[in-house]
Amino acid sequence: MKKIMIALLVITCLTPVKIFAQASTDRVYMFCYFKNNGEDGMHLACSNDGLTWLALKHDSSFVTPVVSKDKLMRDPCIIKGGDGLFHMVWTVSWNDRGVGHATSKDLIHWSAQQYIPVMESEPTALNCWAPEVIYDAPSKKYMIYWATTIPGRFANTDTSGDEKYNHRIYYTLTKDFKTFSKAQLLYNKGFSVIDASIQPYEKGYVMFLKNETLKPVAQKNLHTAVSATLTGSYGSASSAITGNYWAEGPTAIKINNEWIVYFDKYTQGKYGAVSSTDLTNWYDISDKVSFPKGTRHGTVFSISRKDFEAWFGKQNH
Repeated sequence: MKKIMIALLVITCLTPVKIFAQASTDRVYMFCYFKNNGEDGMHLACSNDGLTWLALKHDSSFVTPVVSKDKLMRDPCIIKGGDGLFHMVWTVSWNDRGVGHATSKDLIHWSAQQYIPVMESEPTALNCWAPEVIYDAPSKKYMIYWATTIPGRFANTDTSGDEKYNHRIYYTLTKDFKTFSKAQLLYNKGFSVIDASIQPYEKGYVMFLKNETLKPVAQKNLHTAVSATLTGSYGSASSAITGNYWAEGPTAIKINNEWIVYFDKYTQGKYGAVSSTDLTNWYDISDKVSFPKGTRHGTVFSISRKDFEAWFGKQNH
C-alpha cells in the first residue's frame, strides 16, 4: 500500500493539468516549508499548476536541523545557485544572530549544515528571522537578507511592534559562503518590517514584505517595494496587497504572465494567495489554493520535470 500511495503522488505531480493560468509542461513547481516550530526540519511539496500542492515523502522532513542552540529550521528558502547547486537558508532560532545554510544537488541529499553569524558585528541584535538568498549573476555573488531587531536603533518605532521587536531588513554578500560582507541595512521606511522576499522583474527588482506594525493600529499585511538594482534603494511600500486578515511569509513566482504570491495566514492556520499580471492590481485567490495541512512559511521555486522524475520518482520511502 505504501508503494501504491507514493506512485499515485508522483504520477499526480508528473501529469500536466490545465488551470486558470496555463502552466509549463516541462517544469514542476516546488514548495519548501516547515511545520510546527521547525524542530523536524524542511518539508517539500510539489504542484503542476501552482494551486494544488501535494506533500512529498509522506510530509516527513528531508533534512533535520543541527546548528544553533535551538536547532530549528524555520522559514526555509531554496534557490538554484550559479554553481548548479540548490542553496537553502533558514531561521535557526528565535533569538540568535545567525542563519543556517546548506547545499544539495538533488533536494534530497544535503551537505553539512553551516551556521553563518551574519549579525556578529551587532552584539545587541536580538534575532535573525526569515532569511532568504538570491543569486546575482553579473557579480557572481549571493545576497542573503533577513529581518533583525536592534534595540534603540530606530527608537521612534520601538513601541510599535510585538513585545521588544522593531525589525528592519539587512543583507550580506558572498561569492563562496566562506567570506561575507559586513551586514548592511537593506530596507527601512519607518515601520517594523519582516519577511522580505525579492524577485527580479522587467524594471529591476520587486520586494514582497510584511508590515509588522501592531500599535497603534495593527497592520500585519503584505506590500511590495521596487528597486532598479538588487541592493539599491527600494521605494516606499505599496498599499496592502492582502485583505482583511493577518498574513506573513510572502513568496512569489511568475507563471506565464501571472504573478502568484503565497503567504501564511498564520492566525487562521492555513495558506492563502493573491495574483496579479502587473504587480499593481491584486486579486485574492486563496479559495483556489490547497497546501498540506500544517504548512508554515516557505518558498516557491521550480525544477525541470526531468529532474523531478529522476529524483522523486525513484524514492522508496
